[in-house]
Amino acid sequence: MKFKLITEDKNTKARAGEILTDHGKIETPIFMPVGTLGAVKAVHIHELKSFINAQIILSNTYHLYLRPGTDVLEKAGGIHKFNGWNGPVLTDSGGYQVHSLSANRKIKEEGVEFKSHIDGSKHLFTPEKVMDIQRKIGADIIMAFDECTPYPCEMSYAKNSMKLTHRWLERCIKRFKETECTYGYTQTLFPIVQGSVYHDLRKESAEFIASQDMEGNAIGGLSVGEPDDEMYEMTELVCDILPKNKPRYLMGVGTPANILEGIALGVDMFDCVMPTRNGRNGMLFTKSGIININNEKWRDDFSPIDAESDCELMRTHSKAFMRHLVHEGEILAAQIASINNLSLYLWLVTEARKKIVDGTFATWKKEMVEKLMRRL
Repeated sequence: MKFKLITEDKNTKARAGEILTDHGKIETPIFMPVGTLGAVKAVHIHELKSFINAQIILSNTYHLYLRPGTDVLEKAGGIHKFNGWNGPVLTDSGGYQVHSLSANRKIKEEGVEFKSHIDGSKHLFTPEKVMDIQRKIGADIIMAFDECTPYPCEMSYAKNSMKLTHRWLERCIKRFKETECTYGYTQTLFPIVQGSVYHDLRKESAEFIASQDMEGNAIGGLSVGEPDDEMYEMTELVCDILPKNKPRYLMGVGTPANILEGIALGVDMFDCVMPTRNGRNGMLFTKSGIININNEKWRDDFSPIDAESDCELMRTHSKAFMRHLVHEGEILAAQIASINNLSLYLWLVTEARKKIVDGTFATWKKEMVEKLMRRL
């Protein structure tokens, strides 16, 4: 993987860059649709390309390990051949999923012992095993195994957790360097900065991660319930330490406003389930603001879902039709909502890149944050 920094905004810390992988180019800043099980919920691979203009998707190690299993993925020839997506793929390490299984897991030095949410079977994730699983999945960018701390948590817990994540990282890097991709192309390992919302811990973790000199770096343990101001504070602190010549990935973030603020702080990559999950529940993100399509006011509104959208489908379907589909539980509702929201997110990062390049990002961002988060 190669990263090229093209330009930086003069009034913020925003940057435009380019990531080259063996499965294609990624123009940053970028948002990655989440395809946990190898597929983005309610969205076909063809739609990711034709309507959404996705450049990279994210899948999850924990879920793919349990189903369909690495044996199936190996027989298929890796995730790209399995799901038909020929662009870059990033896999999360499963650390966040293990975090969410707090009642069914035990963390120890060796790794994490957990029970499957599917059938209760017991499994052990070690840093080495997680590297081996991601080698077999075959993503272009793979994540180090970490512990995602809850919010809030005591500083002592956050410190011990961070130290454990650092020790696990050293084991991940060792395993990564002594193995090769199963399918003959290049894979890249990203370490993850932790430290909760404690300045000293975040600084220490960012410095440690930077010292490992990997090809990209991630910021984890945020967007887990802390106020936005704290998230931005930690993000800025970390971005100021992580090297400029490598991509920075803020994990699990967030709303359109979160993404714009993150870009302004120097983040290059984002992912979040919000556009698809919230979309399936009737929340539509548009260039004019946020629509709760469940509301009665849209019952006989025959104007387009988003008349300004770059996506033809959103200029074709009316709010009244969309509300009808949602109320009837029609499967098409999830599809349209997901395409709408993901299209908006991909438009947002693409437009942000243009504004960074032409030097107008700061003014544009201020206007867009207010506009995009307005309730219609």
